[in-house]
Amino acid sequence: MSLSDYDLDRARPDTLKIVPIGGLGEIGKNTMAIVYGDDMMLVDAGLAFPTDEMIGVDLVLPNIEFLVKHQKKLKGLAITHGHEDHIGGIPYLLKEMPIPKIYGPALALGLIESKLKEAGLEETTDLQLVRPRQRVKLGCFEVEFIRCTHSIADSFSLIIRTPVGVVVHTGDFKFDFTPVDGELYDFASLARAGEEGVVLLLSDSTNTEREGFTPSEKTVWKKLNEVFANASQRIIVTTFASNVHRVKQVLNAAMGYGRKVAILGRSMHKFAELARELGYASYPDDLLIPVEQVRDYPPDQVVILTTGSQGEPLSALTRIANDEHKLIKIEPGDTVILSATPIPGNERLVSNTINKLFLSGAEVIYGRNEGVHVSGHACREEQKLMLNICNPKMFMPIHGEYRMLVGHAELAVECGVERDKVFVLDNGDVLETDGETGSIAGKVESGIRLVDSNREWMIDEEIVEERRQLSEDGLVSVVVALDSDGLVAAGPDVSIRGIILPQDIPAEEFVIQVENEIRDYFRRAKGKEGHLECALLQSHLISYFENQMKTRPLVLVKLHRLRIDKSQSQSSKKTVSGKRSSLKGDEAK
Repeated sequence: MSLSDYDLDRARPDTLKIVPIGGLGEIGKNTMAIVYGDDMMLVDAGLAFPTDEMIGVDLVLPNIEFLVKHQKKLKGLAITHGHEDHIGGIPYLLKEMPIPKIYGPALALGLIESKLKEAGLEETTDLQLVRPRQRVKLGCFEVEFIRCTHSIADSFSLIIRTPVGVVVHTGDFKFDFTPVDGELYDFASLARAGEEGVVLLLSDSTNTEREGFTPSEKTVWKKLNEVFANASQRIIVTTFASNVHRVKQVLNAAMGYGRKVAILGRSMHKFAELARELGYASYPDDLLIPVEQVRDYPPDQVVILTTGSQGEPLSALTRIANDEHKLIKIEPGDTVILSATPIPGNERLVSNTINKLFLSGAEVIYGRNEGVHVSGHACREEQKLMLNICNPKMFMPIHGEYRMLVGHAELAVECGVERDKVFVLDNGDVLETDGETGSIAGKVESGIRLVDSNREWMIDEEIVEERRQLSEDGLVSVVVALDSDGLVAAGPDVSIRGIILPQDIPAEEFVIQVENEIRDYFRRAKGKEGHLECALLQSHLISYFENQMKTRPLVLVKLHRLRIDKSQSQSSKKTVSGKRSSLKGDEAK
């Protein structure tokens, strides 16, 4: 955690403050505070998924110290859409601070309501449904929700009218001119905001490295239809459960080719039910069958719609690929469609799943060039169009890894925004503006919080680092007892786990070398101030392993100091344990 050097209570009251809590320099955790005077509003409250190095971690949340500290200023939370990286952090936020009202579209609120019920938090806030072009007041802010197109239904961009002028927050967006649900981006409202005068544009940067336009969601139908027409056995489709439009197209294809659909995965079930309830998808009751009945139908009459597009270890598709699913086994001739691209960091997991599916005899259709997936984010030409419609005085790229933010910033300069009015921030940075100029005025508490969702515990980052170190370099455990002169009285007892030893040294001999090194260390350190401290021995052993073996294992030291009565005999003095000796322990790790 970085310490704050920005005091909101002492800041100029007449400037607008943009405070990204998460979502910058990364994919996920999209959470932003907007502050003016004593009023604060939030845009989204998301989470991210752990990287491979975060062993034992299920979810990653932003550090919300700043929000908790200033919770009395909070007037409400505006939700742009229902993806986990925009709503997944809400239950965790509510456990630590109140949110007076949460405004959002129907699909997002349906998902949020389900999350809050699971967490027992349904009575802690007020969920307010908003319609396209509806305006709500959050303190001094007036927020207008306008329809945008993305990879999930019911997505909004925000036009936020503030005391210093109009701010546009695009949310995640692309310009889809032939959307599956017929809901076009609300260009008219966006253009009106541009004519009114946009002082600051906050815009999605995810695809800024891709030229051209993102293809329409409807282009996926052609490939899906082709695959369904040619498949002679079962079809297994995986996609993001939240991509209601994609799920709708899979269900339509199944109906068109007389196939029944079995749904695997809790989140996929939840989205399918909610989409039908809210009118985003329509299908007859007999289209869906329980997964237990799949074998009751000929293979050419079945579609399996499943989670696991990101190779998640516990997902249904991954278990099927590993031959660990109790009901579904891959049969030669099955067709598997991966209708998604890997989120950065998940590439290896997805590749492993694809390889195992091929090994089992399936035909696997995957990859951007196969036409079974399109992105929900704007490419460069769409980002240029957004910049030109809004014609902002100032620009701040959001939602993306740092190189994406920088690339989007350069694009804004190409489109006419003055370079000194383009701001690339990190999480925790504070952008202050009076509507004419802006500057990065300081930094608030930022960083991450790690969650073990099985226990609903927060995990200390140091523990995760220790787990990583254990997985890479192993563990050395040392127990040693010292006499009153600081020399080894018993032990040292050395245990090693997971360390790759030099080929010419047996484990027993290596342990003896380490024990001798510890004895020599205390002989050399005798009489020096502080030589009994565990941390010093730990540091010495870490350096020893680095020098001798080019490795850095996790070193745990338990040091016992013997305090022996002077009246004891010399033989008793050498005794490590007994009723006449008192033992004091000291540990370091």
